[in-house]
Amino acid sequence: MSVQSSTGPAGAIPPPPSRTLLQRLPDLLVWGGVIVLLMVAFGPAEINKLPLLFSKSENMQQFGSEFLRPDFTDWKLYVGQMWLTIQIALWGTGLAILAAIPLGLLASRNMSPSFIQIPVRRFLDIVRSAPDLVIGTIFIVAVGPGPFAGVMALAINTSGVLAKLFSEAVESIDRGPVEGVRATGAHKLHEIVWGVIPQVAPLWTSYALYRFESNSRSATVLGLIGAGGIGQLLFDSLNGFAYSRTAAIVVIIIAAVSLIDMLSQAIRSRLL
Repeated sequence: MSVQSSTGPAGAIPPPPSRTLLQRLPDLLVWGGVIVLLMVAFGPAEINKLPLLFSKSENMQQFGSEFLRPDFTDWKLYVGQMWLTIQIALWGTGLAILAAIPLGLLASRNMSPSFIQIPVRRFLDIVRSAPDLVIGTIFIVAVGPGPFAGVMALAINTSGVLAKLFSEAVESIDRGPVEGVRATGAHKLHEIVWGVIPQVAPLWTSYALYRFESNSRSATVLGLIGAGGIGQLLFDSLNGFAYSRTAAIVVIIIAAVSLIDMLSQAIRSRLL
């Protein structure tokens, strides 16, 4: 005699779970809000200009024909300036990591009391909200054009971003190792060194590598305001309508960023 459940024969596939309208209401409000925001932003974002991409295609064809013939006559100059851009990103990221480690610990709810953690969080919000170009312009006024302004612009902005990511990683750690170190009568610093850092080091490294990749691109943009690197060459070639030179510079940038990405992936794969 076959055994049947109260909902149907044995082995029958149960119906998929369903939610009531009240349970789905938060999701509907969120997605509905997103759609409304897109509709509101349609005019200010000038999305109505999309047909111009096709009605004025001859301009795009002329630009594309020159862009597909990159001029590598000055490739040594381009590579040299790209290497300078990478060095700017390297130093900017390195200084940011040094600042982000203590700031990230101070901004963590499970490491710092609220009267320290909350002000540090607000400080990081201010640091992150300042665009690289604005910070770079300030340093150019202070110390003059050159790579140092780019380094400091990247260091300040990146330190705010990394400190936030570092603090979130610290807040998700397992408290067991920390409590084990504390049970030995160790100092607070020992708890961090032996209980916290070993847990978050791989994730911190991954975040730092990602920001280095991002800073390699940001350093290119900073060159547009005189902060050194290949960005100035890119800006000059665009202003001079030398699209073949522009294409060559873009190829150099893409190749460099791709190599950095592959190197970062190789390092991350050994750590995570």
